[in-house]
Amino acid sequence: MAIAADMHTLNESLKRRILPRRIAVTASIAYADGPRHTLDVCRPKSATAAPVIVFFYGGGWRSGSKRTYRYVAKALARRGYVAVLPDYRIYPQARYPDFLDDGAQAVRWVKDNAQRFGGDPQNIFLMGHSAGAHIAAMLAIDATWLQKVGLKPGRDIAGLIGISGPYDFLPLKDEALKIIFGGADRPETQPISHVTPGAPPVLLLTGGRDDAVGAGNSVRFAERLRAAGNEATAVIYPRIGHYIIVAAIAPIIRSLVPVLRDTDTFVAKVLKFPRARRQNCAVTAPGRDNCQEQRAERFLVCPGNRLRSHGLLQGLLNALPLRVAMRPVERRHGTVGL
Repeated sequence: MAIAADMHTLNESLKRRILPRRIAVTASIAYADGPRHTLDVCRPKSATAAPVIVFFYGGGWRSGSKRTYRYVAKALARRGYVAVLPDYRIYPQARYPDFLDDGAQAVRWVKDNAQRFGGDPQNIFLMGHSAGAHIAAMLAIDATWLQKVGLKPGRDIAGLIGISGPYDFLPLKDEALKIIFGGADRPETQPISHVTPGAPPVLLLTGGRDDAVGAGNSVRFAERLRAAGNEATAVIYPRIGHYIIVAAIAPIIRSLVPVLRDTDTFVAKVLKFPRARRQNCAVTAPGRDNCQEQRAERFLVCPGNRLRSHGLLQGLLNALPLRVAMRPVERRHGTVGL
């Protein structure tokens, strides 16, 4: 029986990679009143009780649009997920914690409406890149925000997937960030400050050459989570920077940085061990033969044998519309923390 179950899981994984789903996109659904309170839903046309991933894009809490990141939602939908991509308020119209309140309202909408789009409201994962990873982490770790909308992270969130996120980036040096967060040194704005037992499983993906949000954010956050008895793993991709890692979700360089593959593995393991059983069954890191585990299983360093030509990766990335859209953001935002 166990062998048959494992073969079924393997076959489903192969289908996800080899046979992309036909998808449907529903754009600009209002999840709350006011500007920047709409979301897109991308889903397999055949979705039935599929895992749901809510993706929060980055932009330094002061730029960004779901339109730019729709390729992420489409990529997730083609792998069998119901993907939800919300806009949220940004600076100067908003400051901390406005974007967290927006994120919580978006998750509430997802909880109430997932079934309409073929999603499973009992298996909602939060995912984000950069500032979006900060939002996703705050929602998943600090119960304050979801409680405002009648939800609880440990009960209603199946897992957290952070990509190059700032989780421990004080003191702030950027003047605009000081305004956004109400000061240079406010620990309550940091996900790492809110770690307690009972958090959802966490996967943190980051690049070894991230000069915008250092990999130390992910390593320290994972260590703090594990110290509190939670399931958390940080995966570091050498020679990968802050923007390549999210661009790798697009087909053109997807095979070079396994962000989607690692996401698939994490979600599959979480779903294999429901909440009631996970207390005795740890969800480990994505298992890959080309990864070397270090620091007592706290994080993984992937040698990345296929990532030797960093110049080629950069050239490919520069050809992407995403890179063009993010260049002014990169220059303006600088480094938020190491």
